[in-house]
Amino acid sequence: MTETVEGPLTGVRILAIEQMQALPFATQLLARMGAEVVKVEHPVTGDSGRGALPAVKDIDGRSVGATYLRNNLDKQSIAIDMKAPEGRELIRRLVPRFDVVGENFKPGTMDRMGLGYKDLAPLHPGLVYVSVSGFGNLLPSPYGSWPAYAPIAEAMGGFYEYRREEGVPPSVSPAGALGDIGSSLFAAIGLLAALRQRDRTGKGQHVDVAMFDAMVAMADIVPHFWSMGVRGKRRTPGIFDGFKAKDGYFVVQAVRDHQLQQFARSVGHAEWLEDPRFASREGWRELMDTVVRPGVEAWAADKTKLEATTALAEQGIAAGPCFTTEDLVADPHVASHDMLLRIPRPDSDEPMLVVGNPIKMSGTPERPPRRWPTLGEHTAKVLRTELGLSDDDLRALREKKIVH
Repeated sequence: MTETVEGPLTGVRILAIEQMQALPFATQLLARMGAEVVKVEHPVTGDSGRGALPAVKDIDGRSVGATYLRNNLDKQSIAIDMKAPEGRELIRRLVPRFDVVGENFKPGTMDRMGLGYKDLAPLHPGLVYVSVSGFGNLLPSPYGSWPAYAPIAEAMGGFYEYRREEGVPPSVSPAGALGDIGSSLFAAIGLLAALRQRDRTGKGQHVDVAMFDAMVAMADIVPHFWSMGVRGKRRTPGIFDGFKAKDGYFVVQAVRDHQLQQFARSVGHAEWLEDPRFASREGWRELMDTVVRPGVEAWAADKTKLEATTALAEQGIAAGPCFTTEDLVADPHVASHDMLLRIPRPDSDEPMLVVGNPIKMSGTPERPPRRWPTLGEHTAKVLRTELGLSDDDLRALREKKIVH
């Protein structure tokens, strides 16, 4: 693998006016597949993700937070003050040089600066303009003015109430930044679809992703089951549970009759199959705490979670260990799939771990990642190359604090 390997998106140019994770995760994914991503940041504070914790001290002496570090590999950074008229004019001049403009500000923010889709489309009829926000831009929402982070969208999408125990507060962000990453994936799909249509028609369009919509889609089981008459809290009939082994927990899904029969034999309890109480999947659920769990955990008591799940998998039962971080770091699958990238840290001899690209392609080898950019690292280069600005022009903009 070398830096010269071209990805499937080589030639696609993205001007990313972004912050935190809901869009930066998507543009980083596209950059890993060959797109050129130029990120626009505020010249003083940069992307607000730089202020997250934990943080490292970067090679320019600035503190850089974890949210920025894991979402901005393979990008260039230009620092432009878009609140200043001269800064906005620089953005407008850059737009025709790019295929895509992406932004994830609160609806109306870009319009107020004269940088919304309706402002930029006349400058570039083929422009694909991608927006990610809490509640969307193109259609009305009673929540349109609300600020939103991932857990807000996750909560409103139904994730937190679906299996919450009565009297127990919701567990916020139980799966990390699902709201951000899920929204990013829909944004990436919409962006690629719009580029494909532009290739056919020559016309761009505004692609709009509401994080709330993305979470409704990802929690599809919640409204779907409700429409089928399932009301209130519901535990899946059959086995959809975690069990204790000698070094931790493992999870099993066996929700079909033939799976349950094989599971009973696999854990040494074939007698359950003769018990009329186990005749239905609902019966397995009702007996979970009194019969099934004690029986399974007695079988697993002398096994590690990996040994238990290996034994079940060999019998055709879907099961997996609940990995700790240490388990993930040492896992051979994770290593062979390059799913944890070791990025040199500027303030330590120990590398940082950043997740790799889960999309594997038979004809495109993966490239080693480039580190995140320092704030404004590529400002001069981009403005010289794209707009033809001279050293004197750049000096004047710096003196006015329009760029960094």
